[in-house]
Amino acid sequence: MSKHPHLANPNIGLGCMNLSHAYGSPVAEEQAIKALHQAFEMGYRHFDTATLYGGGNNELLVGKALKDRRDEFFLASKCGMAMVDGKKEINGRPENIRKQCEDSLKRLQTDHIDLYYLHRLDFNVPIEESAGALGDLVKEGKIGAVGLSEVSAETLTRAHNEFPITAIQSEYSLWTRNPEIAVLEACRKLGVTFVAFSPLARGFLTGTLKDVADLEAKDIRNNMPRFNAEHYPNNLALLNDYFALAKDIGCTPSQLALAWLTAKDKNIVPIPGTRSVNHMRDNFESAQLKLDAKQVSLLDEMINQNNVHGTRYTAAQQAEIDTEEFA
Repeated sequence: MSKHPHLANPNIGLGCMNLSHAYGSPVAEEQAIKALHQAFEMGYRHFDTATLYGGGNNELLVGKALKDRRDEFFLASKCGMAMVDGKKEINGRPENIRKQCEDSLKRLQTDHIDLYYLHRLDFNVPIEESAGALGDLVKEGKIGAVGLSEVSAETLTRAHNEFPITAIQSEYSLWTRNPEIAVLEACRKLGVTFVAFSPLARGFLTGTLKDVADLEAKDIRNNMPRFNAEHYPNNLALLNDYFALAKDIGCTPSQLALAWLTAKDKNIVPIPGTRSVNHMRDNFESAQLKLDAKQVSLLDEMINQNNVHGTRYTAAQQAEIDTEEFA
């Protein structure tokens, strides 16, 4: 981790997406800016956004809230996936990456982004072309480092051979173990930081979502098999022992999930997202919690890919990602 001190200090970031995108109606701008200010005050120094989120509105929000503190935090954003004419489009062509970067810089009100990810692999464009385009942006000083999101170990290695990759961001939590197939090992081998999004399993591991009928119509979880009416009750049953362990340790369920991640590998940086300032604080304080090998092993057995009900994505969603799947 010493190679990437900004990512390591502190060892947790804030995923900003939830304020504008995916989980129901966006938060009112004034309230969202206040939340970002409070996150900064409590110690967050790694803020993660993307071109896609809120059709650019999330970057506008982060820029507006934090532009006066720009030299004091690590800024990450993403390109290659955006809303175009009301539809999501994956486009990793070099000219598109460059244009999206220029637009991101304007929205974020900055002259550089510390870490810029290719949000998804464009299966129509060789990864070497996309990585090379991002490398050119590093050479020009527009971005500080190159990242990739939801790619396989093979794609990571090919990209890294074209231009050094600093971080890979993928979903990783107790109930989504795909990085354990090959990507975590590839990260260790190449010296790449692993950034874990949805480390609280999209709210599942917090215990706050008791009934999926409570979700807003626009919430993306409505289209995720694990959250459907058939599977979710079975998944909730997995939490009984989990909550008991959190109580025994003396931490919140969210803190237990985040501490498990950082115990798995010192090279992992979780970026939980939330709309609640109290949850931001709760998550941030998880950095103080250190689990022992027995506790990690207990958690490994408690919730994993073999006992979770339902797939992570629908077939259509799955077609957009390059990440390895369990047999």
